[in-house]
Amino acid sequence: MDLLVKALALQVKDPGTSEKDRTEIQSTMLGPKVLDAERHPEIRFRSTAAEDTGAGAWRIHGELTLHGATRPVTVEAHETGGHFVGTARLRQSDFGIQPVKVAGGTVRVKDEVRIEFNIQLAR
Repeated sequence: MDLLVKALALQVKDPGTSEKDRTEIQSTMLGPKVLDAERHPEIRFRSTAAEDTGAGAWRIHGELTLHGATRPVTVEAHETGGHFVGTARLRQSDFGIQPVKVAGGTVRVKDEVRIEFNIQLAR
C-alpha cells in the first residue's frame, strides 16, 4: 500500500489556538524550517508489512518519506464505517527537521509528534 499526501494540503486544526497563531503555525509548518513544502511537495508512506491485531485493527510497518528523508515508521490503524483511522508517532529530528517555536515562543513543537489520520478509500 502506498499513501501519498500533498504537503501543501495539510492544515493546522487546533481549536484551542487563536486564528492568528494557527496562521503563523501553518506558515511555519509548510515553510523551509519544517516541511519545506516547496522543495518537498509530497509526503509518502509505503507499507512493507502488516499484522492483524484483531477486531478490524492492524499494525502496519512501512517507510515514511518526509522532508526528503525516508525512515521506518509503524502505524496503528483500524477500520470503522468504511474509514481507516489511526495514529503514528515519529521524531522530527529523524527526518532532518528541528522542532520550532512559534507565536512569540508560546507554542513549542516537541521533537516527537503524534500523527492522527482518518482516511476514506476511493472506490
